[in-house]
Amino acid sequence: MYSLIIFLPLIGAITSGFFGRFLGHNGAAIVTTGSMVFSTLFSYIALKNLLVTGNPVYVNVLTWFDSELFEASWAFIFDSLTIIMLIVVTTVSTLVHLYSTEYMAGDPHIPRFMSYLSFFTFCMLMLVTSDNFIQLFFGWEGVGLSSYLLINFWFTRIPANKAAIKAIIVNRVGDFGLSLGILAIFFVFKAVDFATVFAVLPYFYDYTFIFLNQTFNIFNVICFLLFIGAVGKSAQLGLHTWLPDAMEGPTPVSALIHAATMVTAGVFLLIRCSILFEYAPDVLLIITFVGACTALFAATAGMLQNDLKKVIAYSTCSQLGYMVFACGISNYSVSMFHLMNHAFFKALLFLSAGSVIHAMADEQDMRKMGGLINLLPFTYSMILIGSLSLMGFPFLTGFYSKDVILELAFAKYTITSSFSYWLGTIAAFFTAFYSFRLIYLTFLSDSNSYKKIMEHAHDAPIRMAIPLGILVIGSIFVGYLTKDLIIGLGTDFWGNAITILPQNLNIIDSEFIPANIKLIPVMFSLTGAFLAFVLNAFYDTYLANFKLSPLGSKLYGFINKKWYFDNIYNEYIVKTFLAFGYHVSFKTIDRGIIEIVGPYGIVKLSKTFSNLISRLQTGYIYNYAAMMLIGSILFITFIALWNLLNVFVDHNLYILMIYIIIVYNSIKITTNN
Repeated sequence: MYSLIIFLPLIGAITSGFFGRFLGHNGAAIVTTGSMVFSTLFSYIALKNLLVTGNPVYVNVLTWFDSELFEASWAFIFDSLTIIMLIVVTTVSTLVHLYSTEYMAGDPHIPRFMSYLSFFTFCMLMLVTSDNFIQLFFGWEGVGLSSYLLINFWFTRIPANKAAIKAIIVNRVGDFGLSLGILAIFFVFKAVDFATVFAVLPYFYDYTFIFLNQTFNIFNVICFLLFIGAVGKSAQLGLHTWLPDAMEGPTPVSALIHAATMVTAGVFLLIRCSILFEYAPDVLLIITFVGACTALFAATAGMLQNDLKKVIAYSTCSQLGYMVFACGISNYSVSMFHLMNHAFFKALLFLSAGSVIHAMADEQDMRKMGGLINLLPFTYSMILIGSLSLMGFPFLTGFYSKDVILELAFAKYTITSSFSYWLGTIAAFFTAFYSFRLIYLTFLSDSNSYKKIMEHAHDAPIRMAIPLGILVIGSIFVGYLTKDLIIGLGTDFWGNAITILPQNLNIIDSEFIPANIKLIPVMFSLTGAFLAFVLNAFYDTYLANFKLSPLGSKLYGFINKKWYFDNIYNEYIVKTFLAFGYHVSFKTIDRGIIEIVGPYGIVKLSKTFSNLISRLQTGYIYNYAAMMLIGSILFITFIALWNLLNVFVDHNLYILMIYIIIVYNSIKITTNN
């Protein structure tokens, strides 16, 4: 059963991908969706078994690598952390599969699309169930490949091509850091499986190494490299630029990437390696700082976006910042709780946005919508509930995890945690603002769409409405029903899946912070929602005038252009590397030095040397005898003075000097010719 949870999506992907032309659209949809349904059912059975027995399950399939000290297996671990991720991934993926059968109904390549979705799910399941870093890296790369294929599904569209390439290249940076981290783990611990590495950590606490005459703690280096991987995959500040561009793919893809797969992989890595990060307090400070800055940046960037899906995309980026800085303050269980809750209401928001786009003939600009509350009442209700849960409205799912993160940050009583608390609280204000701005422009404002589109607008069909109905239940009740199990005081649900050092525990302190501190995030959220509605409904003229003012135009451009991160990357990083690659690496080194010293240089040098040698062939015996005598004397003298020369000069310099002379002569000869 446990193996079927992972391999059923792969079977569905292979069947739909290779036999889709025989199965047809409906057959491919039934096979892939049916496989996901059974995988989901088995995941809930696994959760029941874990709750009853309290014991994780290990499944060893076969040996992958076995070479001297290095050994890696295809093995799966089903502990509490993995089970929660399985519930999230399989549930959301099943609903996305069902939703896609209706949303993509007019597309001629449905079997390929369903195959990609199932393969994406399989790679994510492989990632979260892995019991070693090598297998985790396999799933890590698999979700990157799948995201490229899905974002670029409509491959005839140039923006989709660019977005997919951007996503995979930006993730290469993070993947490079993760691969170096895994190599460093094997170099130090001589193992890559989690059980061995985590068991021997305390014995290497003072392990250091010297690099560039500087001493580094090995835990800080390893954790920093792993965090670089998490930054790329979970779109943290610096490597976040691929996330909004990923909206070029079909809407079900966006829901799957942003709710359950891909972006949650980085947060999962931080939680899985919790004990490793506990021994690197310096890196935890960096994680807290980056996560808090990401939460605020993405919330402000989403405030003035006009694309319906990009607003929700920046919302994802902001919520990932909350999860990351929760890990930075050593509250991994709360981070995992928010990841689970976020998956439900974010999938609800994306699929509801897809319902709007489907009804509006693929229009995504909110400025060209409006007045849809009467035409799409069900979809309006879904987006409203999802937005309220996102902003942390009391007693909805998002409230039970988002506010707890902020309370724990305040109760940590350190500079970085207080910094993250206030940035997260301010981000809550902007989150509510852009959520209700989206609702007003899409549903409540006067219609700006074409009459022909409005005449054909329709609410979600049944196969799109069922996933929305299930997700809205999760967005309302999951947080309340599971909070005691997952983050309740004294719960033993996590077992050894998450380890926190005693000095970093502060969950009890958060219970006793002042009530007004607990209410600040809620008040900020309600204020943001109120201002968004009032300003857009009654003071839109003032907003337009402010936008056209000198200060307003600069501020609007700064926020609307995402703080100019893309411009800075393109102007100062991308163009610089392209110029270096062409003018230095290609023209100067490849076509210059290498060719001169290499094939062309050797030919020129051999010709020159042969011409010089040929002049010595005079045919007179006394000339040959003189050359032999002079050569023998020089050779004996050189050997005799070898040790004496080493006292003053390193003999390696002679070799270097000879090489320089040869290169110089070859370049000179080539230039003269």
